[in-house]
Amino acid sequence: MKLKGLSLKKIKLDIKESFMQLSKGGFKQIFNHIDQLGIKKGVDSMGIEKFINQCALMAAGSGIITGVGGLSTIMVGMPLDLVNLITQQFRVTLAISYHNTGKYQVRFDDFFKIVASSLKADTGMVISKNVMEEVAEKILLNLGSKTSQRLIPIFGAIIGGTVNYLFIKRVADTLIKAE
Repeated sequence: MKLKGLSLKKIKLDIKESFMQLSKGGFKQIFNHIDQLGIKKGVDSMGIEKFINQCALMAAGSGIITGVGGLSTIMVGMPLDLVNLITQQFRVTLAISYHNTGKYQVRFDDFFKIVASSLKADTGMVISKNVMEEVAEKILLNLGSKTSQRLIPIFGAIIGGTVNYLFIKRVADTLIKAE
C-alpha cells in the first residue's frame, strides 16, 4: 500500500527500527522517569483496578490522537504513542507489583523480568540486549498489528484507542493472574 510517496512497508520498517532503539537503553530511560512513589500513592488512593483503568485510558488517549488524522498524525504521533504506551505498561506493572508485594521501589533489572514475563518473553535469560529486543518485538507486534487501519481518519482513532486500551488491560490481567 502506497500513500503520497510513503509505503506501509517503509512505515513498518521505521517503527521496527524505533523499537530496536528502545531496546538499547530507551526502556531504562522510560523506567527512570517514572515516579514509583507516585504510583504507590495512586494505588493507595484509587485502588488497583481504578489505577489500571486510568493507565489504560491514558494509553487509549494517545492511540486516539495518533489515529485521528490518518497518515499525517501517524508519522508524528506513532513515536509519542509508543513511548506513552510503554510508560503506561510500566506504570501498570509497577502498580501491580506494589499491590502484590507492598514494595514500591523496584530496580530496573528486577522490573524488566516482570515486564518480560507479562509479555511471555523468555525470562530465564539474564536481562540482556536479546531479552530487551524480544520485549521490543512483542510490543511492536501488539501495537503494529493495526497500524494500517490507523491510516484511515476517525476509524484509525477508534482502532488506535481501542488497541492501546486493550493492550494495557491484557498486560494487567496477565500480571494479576501470575500472582
